[in-house]
Amino acid sequence: MKSITHTEKRGFLFLAIVLLISLFFGYSDVTYFDTKIAQEDGAVEYSTAILLVCISILCFYRFFTTSKNKSWFWKLGTLGFALLFLFGAGEEISWGQRIFNIESSEFFLKNNAQNETNLHNLVVGDTKINKLIFSQLLMVVMVVYLIIIPLIYRKSEWVRNLVNKFAVPVVQWHHTIAFLATTVLVTLIPSSRKWEVYELAFGLIFLLIFLNPFNKEILPKN
Repeated sequence: MKSITHTEKRGFLFLAIVLLISLFFGYSDVTYFDTKIAQEDGAVEYSTAILLVCISILCFYRFFTTSKNKSWFWKLGTLGFALLFLFGAGEEISWGQRIFNIESSEFFLKNNAQNETNLHNLVVGDTKINKLIFSQLLMVVMVVYLIIIPLIYRKSEWVRNLVNKFAVPVVQWHHTIAFLATTVLVTLIPSSRKWEVYELAFGLIFLLIFLNPFNKEILPKN
């Protein structure tokens, strides 16, 4: 396991504090947890969006400052991550709908479970997109990314070259441990809004991964 940076130590400390507070109020006062800590348009939700934007900005910065020295595969991967996390941030806050007091269009009023302007709450037939893609499919992707890829990356030169070619940050084991521990602790919170805290943890840990990946060779050289 490579060394943990000071930034990561601060990030994990912040995450631990958030989890402890969430567990405490989740058990002692679930109403307070739902309406003050994990409420819609609250500090946790906006913090998640900010973290995702930070990852996007980091990727855009690397793309625009380093891409001329990199292959098209590296450019594609870096730009793809920048757009992906920007999309995630937009979805998290419904693209600023409530911030700017924008009414949902007729399409979203009819097809969105929460009448919001976003894709993850859409309902197609009897299927919720959020449950199918952003929960079940995402969980499979997370297992592959956090556990399977790091194992194969260390064993297979072909996989290592492919991952590095597309600038995919490989997690260090302390990132995986943090994610697994967070999953267990969040699951213990007796509130349906506990997943807002999980999304915050997702944003924070992924920011730390992109700042300090196992495969540092994909990062711009100073």
